[in-house]
Amino acid sequence: MKHIQWFPGHMTKAMRMMEEQVKLVDGVLAVLDARAPAATRNKKLDTLFGAKPVLYILNKSDLADDKRTDAFLAEFSKAGLTAVKCSANAAGAAKQLSARISALVREKFERDEKKGIVRPPNALSGEKRAVTGDKAGVTRGKQWIRCAGFELLDTPGTMPPSFENQTLARHLAYIGSINDDILDMDDVALELLREIAETYPQFLTERYKIEDFSSPLSMYEQVCRSRGFLLKGGEYDYERGAKAIIDDFRKGRLGRISLESAEAFAEYIR
Repeated sequence: MKHIQWFPGHMTKAMRMMEEQVKLVDGVLAVLDARAPAATRNKKLDTLFGAKPVLYILNKSDLADDKRTDAFLAEFSKAGLTAVKCSANAAGAAKQLSARISALVREKFERDEKKGIVRPPNALSGEKRAVTGDKAGVTRGKQWIRCAGFELLDTPGTMPPSFENQTLARHLAYIGSINDDILDMDDVALELLREIAETYPQFLTERYKIEDFSSPLSMYEQVCRSRGFLLKGGEYDYERGAKAIIDDFRKGRLGRISLESAEAFAEYIR
């Protein structure tokens, strides 16, 4: 797969925006993807957040491997960071997060009350956005949202400004955090198949009847055969095959898959 390097201008603008707006908030909600917490953790923001309390939200936990998600939560705790797993679309998610946000800003809120300052607590949503479009970079502006008694300043998501670790860069491509239009989707699909085969081969067998894991290409072609993606003359329709593989992963049709283990990527959490 070609080297991935992508940090468009709107992300630079988003970083500057957060630097200005963080002064207005009591705490920070850093929304990560539970399938790839290390890849979606932008440690460049730590300096920007300063002494503000931060709650890391591992969103889309319903699509991730529960054991791996819990292992990441343990790593956050070891590092002295507060984190919670969440599926934003699940019933009760708002109530769960409301309680955690209250705990996050309670100390500062109590100090303000003693000074006679009474106002709704507020928080800055950074890193990955809590509510996203279907494509990377859909939302590029900020917006204040009233939510469960809080004022939430929602900002565009940001990724690390460079991808020294190309494994993490690929993970961002798999989950859709990098614009598909600038990627070779054949390469993305091949690498995704290779990684899934290493950790969750049973899901590929169940979905595509793959039994031969000897090479990503053989798996890719089996996907095309099992789904009937064939062109005239019996050639494989790789374009449709790539779209199916990536879409099946992103929509959770393959099963609950985590791309990262806490053991391998703990350094990106600390």
